Amino acid sequence: MNLNDVPQPDTAAASAAVEVATTYYSPALLNHCLRSYVWAAAYGVGHGIDFDAELLYVSAMLHDIGLVKEFDSHTVAFEDAGGHVAWVFGAGAGWPVPRRERAAEIIVRHMWDEVDAGVDPEGHLLRIATSLDISGRQADAWPAELRAEVVRRYPRLALGEEFLRCFSDQAARKPDSSAAAAVASGIAGRVAANVLDRIPTDER
Repeated sequence: MNLNDVPQPDTAAASAAVEVATTYYSPALLNHCLRSYVWAAAYGVGHGIDFDAELLYVSAMLHDIGLVKEFDSHTVAFEDAGGHVAWVFGAGAGWPVPRRERAAEIIVRHMWDEVDAGVDPEGHLLRIATSLDISGRQADAWPAELRAEVVRRYPRLALGEEFLRCFSDQAARKPDSSAAAAVASGIAGRVAANVLDRIPTDER
């Protein structure tokens, strides 16, 4: 499997989502979102999980929007804030209400411990994809050649350091949030041990 095997939605909503992501994310967070879609879609293709590529792509682009200062909320967890942004985005894209709600659900659920693929395939795929990209979880589920190709296409930059700063800030301000739980459970160590960051520089 390589990047050519990963479906890329060619729709107005997908283009608008990556425009939003490019405008508001740092380069490291933008690449994280782009990789997250690729990991999710590649896993779906490789494991025979049917998914809506446009819905997954938009959700992947917006799943961390609640971490950036323009959309950060002091009252709700970042994934809940991101879900609300996705609902509004979907309204602007002309999506019916159920599709807007699905995008919001996918973003909220990417922070769950488990998401049933039979109930929510896009949520399941985004959860495992972001777990791979942030902490290297179950990296062997993706071919080594694909992992290297994706990291070359979308470099990781200083994602680990930036992500931990964001989560530490979220945890301090929202002690009951999923970010706080992740910090308490040792996410810093998992980020530091991520195998994706050990891909040799000359392969990037």
